[in-house]
Amino acid sequence: MTTRTPTLFLSHGAPTLPIDPSMPREGFTALAQHLPKPKSILMLSAHWYTQRPAVSTATQPETIHDFYGFPRALYEIQYPAPGAPETAQRAAALLRAQGVEVDEEAHGLDHGAWVPMLLMFPDADVPVAQLSIQPRNDAAYHFAVGRALRELRDEGVMVVGSGQITHNLRQADFSARPEDADPRVAEFTDWFESRLAARDIDALLDYRRQAPHAVLMHPTDEHLLPVFAALGAADDDYTLGVQSLGTFQRALAMTNYVFGSASVQ
Repeated sequence: MTTRTPTLFLSHGAPTLPIDPSMPREGFTALAQHLPKPKSILMLSAHWYTQRPAVSTATQPETIHDFYGFPRALYEIQYPAPGAPETAQRAAALLRAQGVEVDEEAHGLDHGAWVPMLLMFPDADVPVAQLSIQPRNDAAYHFAVGRALRELRDEGVMVVGSGQITHNLRQADFSARPEDADPRVAEFTDWFESRLAARDIDALLDYRRQAPHAVLMHPTDEHLLPVFAALGAADDDYTLGVQSLGTFQRALAMTNYVFGSASVQ
């Protein structure tokens, strides 16, 4: 009997996460130690979005430095994980079986993918494929995408959403200390976590109306959409694991979720 892989949502923070000692880098390393090592990863990142779904079939995806104005050392980082074209094509087939048109591209790993992967799997020995998100579509759409991908978990594939549980850069203060966090961040994340714990899918999919300060926390929701794909791919009776790493830059909550049976600290 095989054990299904858990699904994850990662708050990947700023691109500087791997090199900034003030950021909670160790938390991602610790998280990986509590997870089964997957055969491959299917990553849905907030930083690859297309009009309709696309999968990356690259055999050796490039490391994309899709940001500007950061220290030179960040642009020198390479994450040479192999691609997972078979996983990409399997994901595409599952979506097509649901009537969804899917493109195939030789896309690299954007920083929403390689930044957390670098910390969690520093040996770059887990193959990674990416699936794009569609910000013009809502949470329910991305939940349905995840639901279509659920079978991958029986094949050793870990479905990972990478974004940010709160993401309003206009509210961010890059000199702020963790204790300077906007209290509305906690009000939003507490509501979201309580609904996750209750498996209240209807409320979660309607978060923009029901969650406190939802529009303030997510003026646009591309950084939250990956969580709904991870949630859709999870079991109906998932066990919720929460890893809260604090709030940084006043407005960015660094909270990771595991949907499965793995413990997190």
